[in-house]
Amino acid sequence: MSKNKFVVKTLVISMAAAMATPVLADSKQLPRIDVVGQGYDAVTKQPGAVSIVTKEDIQRAQPRSTEDVLRRVPGVHVKGEEETAVVVNVGIRGLPASDYKTLVLEDGVPIQPGIFVGNARYYNPRIQRMERVEVHKGATHRYGPNTIGGVINYITKTPEDGFAVSGKVGSWNTREGTLEIGGSNTAGDAFFGLIYTKADSDGFQNKGYKMDDLMIKAGTAIGDDQMISVKFSQYSNDANISYRGLFPDAYKAGARFNPAPDDYYITERTAFDINHQWDISNDMKLQTLVYWSGMSREYWRFGLENQGRTTNSAGQTIWKYNDTVQGNNRSFERKGLDTRLSFNHDSLGIKNQAELGVTLMNEEMKDVRVLANRATPRSGVTSRNRLDSADSLAIYGQNRFELTDRLAITAGLRMETYEQRRNDLQTEASTDKFSNTEFMPGMGATYQLVPEVQLYASVYRAFSPPLVGSVIGSDDTPTEAEKSVNIELGARGAANNFTYELTAFQMDFSNQVDPGISDIKAPNEGSALVQGLEAALGYDFRNGFTIDTNLTWVPTAKYREDRGSGGAEKGNRFENSPEITANLALGYAVGAMQTALLVHHTGEFFGNAANVEALTVDSDGNWGGKVAAFTTADLTANFNVNKQFNVFGAVKNLTDERYIAGLRQGIYAGPSRSFELGARYKF
Repeated sequence: MSKNKFVVKTLVISMAAAMATPVLADSKQLPRIDVVGQGYDAVTKQPGAVSIVTKEDIQRAQPRSTEDVLRRVPGVHVKGEEETAVVVNVGIRGLPASDYKTLVLEDGVPIQPGIFVGNARYYNPRIQRMERVEVHKGATHRYGPNTIGGVINYITKTPEDGFAVSGKVGSWNTREGTLEIGGSNTAGDAFFGLIYTKADSDGFQNKGYKMDDLMIKAGTAIGDDQMISVKFSQYSNDANISYRGLFPDAYKAGARFNPAPDDYYITERTAFDINHQWDISNDMKLQTLVYWSGMSREYWRFGLENQGRTTNSAGQTIWKYNDTVQGNNRSFERKGLDTRLSFNHDSLGIKNQAELGVTLMNEEMKDVRVLANRATPRSGVTSRNRLDSADSLAIYGQNRFELTDRLAITAGLRMETYEQRRNDLQTEASTDKFSNTEFMPGMGATYQLVPEVQLYASVYRAFSPPLVGSVIGSDDTPTEAEKSVNIELGARGAANNFTYELTAFQMDFSNQVDPGISDIKAPNEGSALVQGLEAALGYDFRNGFTIDTNLTWVPTAKYREDRGSGGAEKGNRFENSPEITANLALGYAVGAMQTALLVHHTGEFFGNAANVEALTVDSDGNWGGKVAAFTTADLTANFNVNKQFNVFGAVKNLTDERYIAGLRQGIYAGPSRSFELGARYKF
C-alpha cells in the first residue's frame, strides 16, 4: 500500500473515532437488499433450498477467508489455491469449482469484477467484516445474471456502538489486527460504523501477503418512512502467489516451498454504495440501490526456459525461470442501479406478495499486457491494450400466491438484455459488438404438509452470459449464452431439537460453456446434465452439545457429447466436480466457553475434462489427473472472559493431512497443520 493511501486511511479512522459516540447498544440494520431475509419465515417463503451462515457459525469456524465458511455449506465445493483465498474457486451442485456460474453479492451489490467482460474470481471479499452469508440455490428471478448455480450474498457487519479491537497471531508468522467503531445518535435513527483490518503473513509455502481492508457505513432516517445509507470500502493485497504449483515428485516428498517465488498478484478495489428505502405504506416498499466499484489486478509472472523445469539441491523437480516478466494487468469499473418495488395485494381474493424490479449496469475492463525484465520487473513495453465493455438491462417480476394457509405458488419472469464490445486501443480498430436478450421464466411452490414438514419444488430457466472474448473473435462468430433448465424438489423443517433439509436437483444444460476465456478463441460448449441430492441435519442435545452435518451427492455431472477441445468426450465428468462432499460440526458450550470440532470431506475429482487418471500436463502447461479424496478437521475454542474481553484459538488441519487441493499449472497442496490465537476487547 502506498504512503498516501496509508495516510488517508489513518485520517479516516482517526476522524471516525472522534465521531463515534457510544449511545445505544441495540442491534441496527441499515437499508440493504437481502436475498433471503431474516428469520425462519423468510426461509419458508423460498420455493427452493437456501442456507444461512449465521454470525454464530462464523464465530465457531474462526475462518481465514470466505472459502472457510462456504465449504461447509451443503452443495458447495471449493477448490483451494492458498489459505487466504485471494482468488476464489467455488462450484455449487456439481458445477466445476473453476467455473463462475454463481452470482456473488455483498449487501445485494454485485462484486465479481467482470460478469460480462472478464474473469469473475479476481476479487474475494474479506470474511473479517461479514456478519452473515446467504446462499440461495433455488429458483430466483430477483437477481442475475450468472444464477445457474444460485446466489451468494455476503452481509456485512454494522458495528455496535463503541470501540472494539481484536488481534490474531498464528503459524507462518501470520499477524492480523481489526478495529471496529460504531456510533448512533440519541434518537436511534442515525448510525455510523467502521471496520478496518490489516494483516500480513509469510504464508503457507512462503506465499506471503500484505492486506488492508477498510469499510465505512453510515445511515440516517429521512422523516418517518424513509432511510438512506452509504457504504464505502477499500481493499488492497500484495500477494506472492501464482498459478504455478508443485511438480508431483516435489509434492510427494512433502515440499513446502513457493514454486513461483518471484510471481506477484496485486489487487486493489474501491467501492461506494448508496441505499434508499421508502416504506410507502404497511403493504408497499420501494428500495433503490446505486453502486460503483473500481478494481485493478496486476499479475506479474516470470517466464520459463525452453524446458521449463530443472531440479533443486534436494533432487526435486522445480520450475526453471528466466529473466523475462509478463504483466497481465486488468482494471475494472462497474456502475449500476437496482430499484425494486415490493407490495402485498388481495387480487383473486387471496393474499399475494409481489415484487417488480429494474437493474441497469455498465462494466468495463481494460486489459493491458506488459513485457518487462528482472531488472525492472513491474514496468516495460505494452504488448496488448484493449477495452472490453458491456451494458445490460434487466427487468423482472414475481408474485407469490398464497392459495391456502398451507400452499403457496411463486411465478416469475426475468428479462436480461445486454451488449458486449471489444475495442483494441493499440490498433484503433473498429469496435466489435455482440448483443443478446434472454428470458428466464420460472415457477415454484411450497406446501406445509404438517408443522414439522414443508415441501418445496421449483422449475426455472437460468443463464450465464459468455465473456466478451467468447462472443467476439477473429471470425466474428457469435457464441450462445450458457443456458440450463433447473429443477428442485425438497423438504425442510424442524421438530423439537431437530432441524433438517433434503433436496433433489437437476440442471439440464442446452448449452454448457467452458468459462474464463478472455482471449479470442471459441469456447468449449455443448449440452450437459447434472443430477444430485443434498441433505443437512442438525440436533441440539440441550446439554451443551450440538451436531450439524450435511452431505452432497452428485452422481451425474457429465458432458452429453464430444467437445471440440480440452479432451472432453461424451459421458466424461466435469472437471473440479467431486461426487461426494460432506461436513460434520460437533459443538460444545458450557458457561463462557464454546468449542467445536469441524470435519470436512471432499471426494475424488478430475482435474480436467479429459478425465485422465494419472497426473499429466497439456501443451498449455495445465495439469490434469484424478485428485484423491481427503478429509480435514479443525478444532476451535472461544472463551468470554467477561462482557468486554474474549479470547479465541484454533488448530486448522488438526491431523496434518497432506492432500491435493486442486490442479492448475502444477499441484496446489492443501495447507498443513497450523495454529492461531487471538483476542478481542470491546470498550
